Amino acid sequence: MSPTVAVKGKDSGTARILGSGASGIAELMLFHPVDTVAKRLMSNTSQFSWATANSIIFKQHAEKPVFSRFFSLFPGLGYAGGYKVAQRIYKFGGQPYFYDVISRNYATAFTNTFGERKGKMLMQASAGSLTGIGEVVLLPLDVLKIKRQTNPEAFRGRGFVRILMEEGPALYRGWGWTMARNAPGSFSLFGASAVTKEYILGVTDYSKATWTQNFIASIAGAVASITVAAPLDTIKTRIQNANFETKVSGIKVFGDLMKTEGPTALFKGLTPKILVVGPKLVFSYTLAQSLIPFFSQYV
Repeated sequence: MSPTVAVKGKDSGTARILGSGASGIAELMLFHPVDTVAKRLMSNTSQFSWATANSIIFKQHAEKPVFSRFFSLFPGLGYAGGYKVAQRIYKFGGQPYFYDVISRNYATAFTNTFGERKGKMLMQASAGSLTGIGEVVLLPLDVLKIKRQTNPEAFRGRGFVRILMEEGPALYRGWGWTMARNAPGSFSLFGASAVTKEYILGVTDYSKATWTQNFIASIAGAVASITVAAPLDTIKTRIQNANFETKVSGIKVFGDLMKTEGPTALFKGLTPKILVVGPKLVFSYTLAQSLIPFFSQYV
């Protein structure tokens, strides 16, 4: 018997779209420069030092005035807008849908195997993992955003439609590594958040969590997700920031990285990423978890 997918949870589909979409827009406006800095640090293959930080982060704008350097951190805002809003709608609005499907069809199996509390948390984490794997459909927008942030020369003056027509499958380069990164990363995000609510905060109905409880749980989820996904994220970013015509496999990127930089390079930029990207994820996840139940009161 095939699983039932026509399920309806506590929150309406419209509320999930509105809540997660609003969180994506708010995150974009506040954190796009932060994301640009993180991507440029991960893409840097030379030895990092405070002496070279200025040129790594601001590139050709390194010697320009402060305002010029600041606005240079907003490349690819159009691609970032399309990607970020679509990603947040899919991730934060889609995970509850996957949870509804799993709960409707496999709740008994999870409960019998892991117990009621652990089964519920593992269903949350598993729904997150499935959501992360499916996120690969948005990969072209992610690729274009990263290239605009780290390697704008690859565009050579071409617009979005022309790039889609000319590059085609190349925009899905690194799709396997993206799925491999997203599966454990999203599992950790939603799983750690559920564990924090269940065991530390004593929340049993996650939709009734307060803003503060959502904030604390989001911190745990974000740190776990970023840390677990860091090695594969570094490889994925290096695959995607190359020129379109450059065909390099993840295995080769991994081999070169291990040979020239060592295993610690897999976690290059992890601390800055937790410090600067972590708040971005915490912000949007907290906002989405709070806004979705809010919108459900009206739509």
